[in-house]
Amino acid sequence: MGTLLDSGIKPYNHYGAYLKKKYNDKRVFKIIVDGNFTCPNRDGSKGFGGCSYCNVDSFTPDSARKLPTIREQVEQGIERAIKSYAAEKFVIYFQPNTNTYAPVHYLKAMYDEALSIAPENVVGLSVGTRPDCIDFEKIALLESYTDQLDVDLEMGMESIYNDTLSRINRGCSHEELEKALNLVQNSPMDICVHTIFGFPWETKEMMLKYAEEINRFPQIKFVKLHHLHIVEGSIMGVQYKRSPFPLFSLESYTDFLCEFIPLLRPDIVIQRLFGLADQELLIAPNWGLGKSSIQTYIDKQLERKGAIQGSQYTEISNSANTF
Repeated sequence: MGTLLDSGIKPYNHYGAYLKKKYNDKRVFKIIVDGNFTCPNRDGSKGFGGCSYCNVDSFTPDSARKLPTIREQVEQGIERAIKSYAAEKFVIYFQPNTNTYAPVHYLKAMYDEALSIAPENVVGLSVGTRPDCIDFEKIALLESYTDQLDVDLEMGMESIYNDTLSRINRGCSHEELEKALNLVQNSPMDICVHTIFGFPWETKEMMLKYAEEINRFPQIKFVKLHHLHIVEGSIMGVQYKRSPFPLFSLESYTDFLCEFIPLLRPDIVIQRLFGLADQELLIAPNWGLGKSSIQTYIDKQLERKGAIQGSQYTEISNSANTF
């Protein structure tokens, strides 16, 4: 007898099923665009060197890095998505660096250009940023697109602990994330937060508390869950080579997810359970498997252990917590 997973039903609220239902079974694909933004934690506004785990090249496809214009990136991204994945509809995804870190008129010109390429087939705009680079004016700009498109604002939470944020040179406090989330309360945009699990000084119990913090913000619709990986060109990469520290194995990370996902509010859509860096940049951990194999392993283990999203969720007060 087959399992629910064999029928395509996962024990968590996953992004693929969400897209399939929302867009009437159309194949929807994200087109990554590099707007050549920088970051206030790199240009000296808040700091230099960026977050200690970060090398922006480790999560930017070669296609985006090498194309000089927005138009070329979108056109070639769409062409590749159609040819390789039979994609039918597209979300324009401004991913690398901080994609609201510019004057509003500049942001509007860039977003408008990207969205003008194939308007009949573009269904969404996704913008990745830092919570300290969000204000009312930028929110108003992004919300102006919601009459025609689904708009997803993705903010890096990374950790809920200010001690961790300081140690990784984040240049941003958890209170600044709370402030940004309060600014988008009741917004027509969809809000996504990005987390990183596995900083070596955070215990499992500390990391499980991320779920409680995410749960208390009803405006959070999506999450991206990542394990910490160490990449070339990052400060943490140098630190790791000098004195290696423990990192998640695939098995231990999956065991953690089996405890975390049941704590997560059941209506939240999980866009991603793990992250991958380019092999030529990855220092550790190397799980030795491709994306689909990792996804299959995690899904099967979640099902085998009965780890159902929200099964241990309890509603809590929305009063602010301090970390």
